[in-house]
Amino acid sequence: MPTTSTTTGSLLTALCPELRAALTRVGYDADNLLEVLGADVHAALGRSEPVPVRRMARTAGELGTLIRLLLLGDALPEGDVAAALAPVRIDRAIAAGLLERDGDLVRAALDLRPLDAGAGTRWILSDLDDSMRRRTLTEEHVLGVGHASLSLLRATPTRPVGSVLDLGTGCGVQAVHAASYANQVTATDVNPRALWLAEATAALNGLDIELVEGSWFEPVAGRRFDQVVANPPFVVGPARIEHTYRDSGLALDGASELVIGQAADLLAPGGTAAMLAAWVHVDGEDWRHRVSSWLPTDGVDAWVVQRDVADPALYVGTWLRDAGLDPRDPAAQARAEQWLDAFTAADVDGIGFGFVYLRAIDGPTELLAEDLTHGFDDPLGDEASRYFERSAWLRAVARDEKLAWTSRFVVDPATALERVALPGPDGWTERVARLHRGDGPRWQHEVDETTISLLAGMRADGLPLYELIELLAVAYGSDEVTTEFAADALAVVAGLVQHGLVRPV
Repeated sequence: MPTTSTTTGSLLTALCPELRAALTRVGYDADNLLEVLGADVHAALGRSEPVPVRRMARTAGELGTLIRLLLLGDALPEGDVAAALAPVRIDRAIAAGLLERDGDLVRAALDLRPLDAGAGTRWILSDLDDSMRRRTLTEEHVLGVGHASLSLLRATPTRPVGSVLDLGTGCGVQAVHAASYANQVTATDVNPRALWLAEATAALNGLDIELVEGSWFEPVAGRRFDQVVANPPFVVGPARIEHTYRDSGLALDGASELVIGQAADLLAPGGTAAMLAAWVHVDGEDWRHRVSSWLPTDGVDAWVVQRDVADPALYVGTWLRDAGLDPRDPAAQARAEQWLDAFTAADVDGIGFGFVYLRAIDGPTELLAEDLTHGFDDPLGDEASRYFERSAWLRAVARDEKLAWTSRFVVDPATALERVALPGPDGWTERVARLHRGDGPRWQHEVDETTISLLAGMRADGLPLYELIELLAVAYGSDEVTTEFAADALAVVAGLVQHGLVRPV
């Protein structure tokens, strides 16, 4: 069935040109927000502590008015709001659903906040959450700029591409971000309210984004994209839908299984997917095997990065609070009982969370699934692009080892060698040598003295790998390179290349 773009032609979208003029005039952007509030008060905003923010905003003129109105949810005099939002008329803003009356005062009916994800300020419209005022979220609630969406923004490759699909766009934050590196952006969602807000968000930022309503992959069936991004309703739990932004109606990790298993069908040759996902840890089962079973047998190079593993009780409590529920409330306790019963019945002893990257390839599916639970500051998106480049090189080597033997290698400038003394029976005598990456995910590999010697000989203008191995064999008392010695050396080098510690010239 052919798909058509969904446009609401809403009063909110029509209001956006004047609203953008007001936000620009007042300087309601990410940089000014940080400058006016200062680092400490800005951090309080992130912690949902309104009092320090309100005190600072009171002396910040019209920008302070918008901070109180749009970020704190304060009810303010209509005259103050009208002055700060000019040329927007208050009656039009109320009719459009941006504002609402509260007695003689006016307050925001939507969340509107500036975000700079690397391409300058973008304004994001979403439903109000309970960060500044206690409220229970409705089933059709449209989430704003939360921790998950921010983590996906930082984890998404941003090399220029032709087309991007944002699967399950919500308020449109990923789609707006994609517009900075893609020629064409398509966004889908099953929730009409989400598309209403995503359309307004696009208009507010002067962007042309194709919006299509429908469930999962149905709205774009038969189409292919250079990149797919997805922050799906991946919350793990019973098969129910209490909030469309997080609940899929599929049991346990069924939503992640569905998206991971079918996303590759949407990728053009060489296309990439970057997705958030979650998976259960089942007693006696390796989580890597579980995720790998979701992938097609051919056509995908997959990199799965587990960033955290949550205890079931902690997981349930976190998501109850996310929906504005008090875990001490009897109704919330009943939900928690049902949720934990579902985990117990499925032998779930943990819930893993992380990123799934896919690249469309011509050949059998490959998978690297690994833990990356330590902290690091560098965005993972650039690393994902480089990972797939390294992976493609390693596939070429698997087809023809001569490529590796005739290649010259260099140790990446960010790689450091560390020797660590460990306590032994006679004191601090045992040593471990590790290679560290000083950037990106900070990978570590334990290495032996033979590997250290091999790396010491790597130069851009030096000897090819096989000749280095021949010299190394002589240094260790052998007149020739045995098949086993060569295979071991190649395996070590391949592992270091995979994590970017060493790279072919």
